Amino acid sequence: MRTGVIAKKVGMTRLFQADGRHVPVTVLQLEDLQVVGRREMDRDGYTAVQLGAGKAKAKNVAKPQRTAFGKAEVEPKAKVVEFRVAEDALLDVGARISAEHFVAGQLVDVAGVTQGKGFAGAMKRWGFGGLRATHGVSVSHRSHGSTGNRQDPGRVFKNKKMAGHMGARNRTQQNLEIVRTDPIRGLLFVKGSVPGHKGAWLSVTDAIKLPRHESAPYPAGILDTKAKIDESELPAPGLVDDAAVHEIPALPSDAEVAAIAAEQEAGAAADTNETTDAPAGEQTPDNGGSADESKEG
Repeated sequence: MRTGVIAKKVGMTRLFQADGRHVPVTVLQLEDLQVVGRREMDRDGYTAVQLGAGKAKAKNVAKPQRTAFGKAEVEPKAKVVEFRVAEDALLDVGARISAEHFVAGQLVDVAGVTQGKGFAGAMKRWGFGGLRATHGVSVSHRSHGSTGNRQDPGRVFKNKKMAGHMGARNRTQQNLEIVRTDPIRGLLFVKGSVPGHKGAWLSVTDAIKLPRHESAPYPAGILDTKAKIDESELPAPGLVDDAAVHEIPALPSDAEVAAIAAEQEAGAAADTNETTDAPAGEQTPDNGGSADESKEG
């Protein structure tokens, strides 16, 4: 099990594929992502990696945290998150993680805090229909109506859908695809939307419901500050990486479409003939009696 990363949500845009199709993506940035601590089995009882991202002023950091950053010989970080890892996936303190920690075509889980909507009514928060917008309703069209029962039980049950604080919840979006990485600028392009507002900190980990991608580096994608990245090997700007391109299913040819249409027309004609050519039986009087009985009457 590898470590995850801390990323900042930059915003949404779109990338294009070679055939002209566009893919909506969310841009995530790895900002000064660095290992600030590690937890070992013999000392702490479990194995984990503590990562820090962003920059914080020393005056805004608590004294215990300043001491921890000083021991790790790293600058104060704005966000610190701990990730559980396997024993062979522990990283050295001070190591920097690159955007190449993930590869194009890999599925990841993104966790964060959703956008806060403040105090919201029942119609916006739960999708209620509201009261009648006509006569008989006096300035309460968007109210949620009654909330309790009679004297028994004489109270409102917990978790009743009512007006209240909306949003600002911890949520995890699973199985999102990485369509492109930019190791030079430290960017991840994730297909679709992720929780949080612009500038929010998110945790990005390997998809828990799927095995680790075979091309993903293990134990992590360490950033080598001395090595130079060959820009010629990167995808063209604005395009999706070839590893994340999905082919369109082949459409039927004109001959196949014509054959399917002819088969459907033949079936419809056969059904019509069966209903019109049904054998005519002997007609009986509407009153249910025989002909002799009708004459005697």
